[in-house]
Amino acid sequence: MRLNRTCLLRLKVEIRGEAINLLTRYLGREIYVSVALVLAALLMLFAFLDFIRELSSMGEGEYHLGYVLLFVLLTVPGHIYELFPVVVLVGTIFALVQMASNSEITVFRSSGASLGQLIGALFKIALPLVLFSFICGEFLAPPSERMAQKLRLKAQNAQVSLKEFRSGVWVKDERSFVNVKNVMPDTSLTNIEIFRFDEKYHLQEIINAKRASFVEKGIWRLEEVMETSFRSSGVTVSDWPSLEWRSALNPEIFSVLLVVPEQMSAWHLYQYTEHLRDNRQKSGRYEIAMWNKLVYPFATLVMMILALPFANYHRRAGGVGAMVFMGIVLGLLYHFFGRLVGSLGALNDWQPFISATAMTGVFLLFGFATLWWTERR
Repeated sequence: MRLNRTCLLRLKVEIRGEAINLLTRYLGREIYVSVALVLAALLMLFAFLDFIRELSSMGEGEYHLGYVLLFVLLTVPGHIYELFPVVVLVGTIFALVQMASNSEITVFRSSGASLGQLIGALFKIALPLVLFSFICGEFLAPPSERMAQKLRLKAQNAQVSLKEFRSGVWVKDERSFVNVKNVMPDTSLTNIEIFRFDEKYHLQEIINAKRASFVEKGIWRLEEVMETSFRSSGVTVSDWPSLEWRSALNPEIFSVLLVVPEQMSAWHLYQYTEHLRDNRQKSGRYEIAMWNKLVYPFATLVMMILALPFANYHRRAGGVGAMVFMGIVLGLLYHFFGRLVGSLGALNDWQPFISATAMTGVFLLFGFATLWWTERR
């Protein structure tokens, strides 16, 4: 008799486990289809807006329609990464509301599926989406965005003008201060000034060069160089057709100027923040962007938790469109307030990790609080 009870209990657990697996597969299929549809719709909208914006630049240099279309195509991975949490939120809400309106969620809950098991199912469903978001943000979007910017600049026969100061951008390199006026699309430099100091920070020499090209790690070649040296015996001026310049700077550091920090990979952000720290420069904005890159993929999981209360949808609460609209509003609030907190953190020197994760934490707590409130009702 005891053996029979044990067998029945085990059988009951196995049946319940199979039911949960069935729920996970069915729920995952519905969510993935909804997410794909929402993503396709938003990508078409943003691609169209990008296309309209780029038409105003068409005709500059060799920037014709083919280049415009290629530029828009190359910006798609960046849009996918940027919009993905909003897309997951709206897609999950749409799937859950549709299932709730057909009483499918009620059937699953009545068959013994607890709230914890629903959350566990969403965790399993979210993992591939988290991985996809990370791959897109780390390996697809940054090189694609950099390629898009280089393509447009090259087609327009343009150069990147550094506008942080009227005199260009200043970079500290050990005991030298480097002023760069322009960065070309291939990350070669034009109009460079190098101010070298001794260990007591007395000015030793000033080097002016028309161009600089990267040779190998630690070495640049300067062209059309004028070197002014300050010695106790006097000032000497020398002209050189080319000169070797040894520096810790590299093209990756200057390529930062082609792409905003939010569209760089976490690895490049880490390298650049290390360079800034080594030279005792402010790195807050880049550190916030780096932490945001690491945390942002997990926002898809937070969005699913935030969408789960919509599983308690009732027809009298409004149509499916109203629920989707609420999801869009929540997603936009997360996106824009997250950017706002990051910008405030960079301006006020807040702790980078807190600045990057604050809105994700707030929305996670809000999701669990809403879920608790709907369950109590």
